[in-house]
Amino acid sequence: MSTSPSLLSSPLTQPQPVIVVGSGLAGLSAATQLISHQVPVIMLERAPKAGGNSMKASSGINGAPTKFQPEGGSDSQELFFADTVKSAGNVLASSPAEEHKRRESLISTLTASSAEAVYWLSEEKGVDLSKVCRLGGHSQPRTHRGAGQRPPGISIVSALLDPLKANKLFQLREGARVTKVLREAGEVLGVQYAGEEDSRTTLNGPVVFASGGFAGDAHGLLAKYRPDLAGIPSTNQAVEGTQPLLEEVGAGLVDMEQVQIHPTGFLDEKEPSASVKILAAEALRGEGGILLLGDGTRFVNELETREHITNVIMRSAKPLETDARQWDVNLLLDEGTAAALGSHMGFYLWKGLVRKTTVGELDPSMLDTVRKYADIVSGKEKDEFGRTAFGNWSLTDVTSDSVVYIGKVTPVTHFTMGGATIDEHTQVLAKDGTPIKGLWAAGEVTGGLHGQNRLGGSSLLECVVFGRIAGNEAAAFHKKHYSS
Repeated sequence: MSTSPSLLSSPLTQPQPVIVVGSGLAGLSAATQLISHQVPVIMLERAPKAGGNSMKASSGINGAPTKFQPEGGSDSQELFFADTVKSAGNVLASSPAEEHKRRESLISTLTASSAEAVYWLSEEKGVDLSKVCRLGGHSQPRTHRGAGQRPPGISIVSALLDPLKANKLFQLREGARVTKVLREAGEVLGVQYAGEEDSRTTLNGPVVFASGGFAGDAHGLLAKYRPDLAGIPSTNQAVEGTQPLLEEVGAGLVDMEQVQIHPTGFLDEKEPSASVKILAAEALRGEGGILLLGDGTRFVNELETREHITNVIMRSAKPLETDARQWDVNLLLDEGTAAALGSHMGFYLWKGLVRKTTVGELDPSMLDTVRKYADIVSGKEKDEFGRTAFGNWSLTDVTSDSVVYIGKVTPVTHFTMGGATIDEHTQVLAKDGTPIKGLWAAGEVTGGLHGQNRLGGSSLLECVVFGRIAGNEAAAFHKKHYSS
């Protein structure tokens, strides 16, 4: 076994486990693969409950081509790759040759593995992913979610977490905050973590980091890398980013200034200045919803990338006079769109984030906007903003009695594209590009895959694809170096 006697302070019996840091989808995917190889796992989660931000995911997971996509569609791995490269923008296009190659390798791995990831979840894990819609920046409908009441994030996380909890090779330690990664003679040999009453414990073994991003770390990493975003609400709780823990053991960091501002977080009029918002899922627009300025005018193609829509909102919408930095934007849906969203709409209505009304009860300027959009959907007019896919919008004959749903939304910090540098095998790379032995990473804690903009539906996909790779790679390493 290639472990250092000076670090063997763990009370665990042999064989030593693989340590998975983080219990979101990337960590759960890694742990599931490790267990499938009969490798013991200890999962450390700093929150009181497992699941991470993956539990909140509401639009779905990308995959192409799959059996769930529309019959006669022309989606492919190649199209998905091209959409992802386009979305990554200048960060990818302008990178030096070797870095460009590494980034494209990550994108190729993601897109080439997407159909298999959907198959694994749906066929092997029993997750309903039968409903498909098109999100912003995608050339085809490829974002999968279930047709039932549960959002995709909860469904997928539960399908992996519940069997793990029942497995004797798996331990979950909640409320366990990793404070240090242990490295000796060039190899990562474990971690230290703080538990109850800040007691410190050392665990030994190979490490998979899947601890998420830093979009909620407003006074830490966000303030360091993007001070210009101060005051913008977030969809994430205020927890510190963990990338510095990896940097301390020599990991390279990339794209740390690339922060995704999601264009639509719900503004709860009962608590307008709340710093944490509930996401208005991109599926709301993918299924037909439209965005309106405070004066009732439509101003953007709702299926453009998140980055583009956010930039247009910040240029065009009126800033709100609240304690947080927010903009005056409405999200409007018809009955066809609302029906297609099922449990999403039930939740938003219950929370009071969306209200059911009629066109006649809205601002008079909105009547003309809704009529014009209905004409665009029916083919009577061409959309001046370039939208060509309208989801399940069904309202064509608009009157003052036509039923619509409306809610206030504003841009929110949502996802961080930057993090630890990895290769396509999920090995964490040092600043000189060489792999750090005994250390892998997957999910939002890593950087380089998404460039300057992440496509909706690729977060869950990234977690599954690279989480599974990390689990397989760590299992092979464990069997070679740690098994007796």
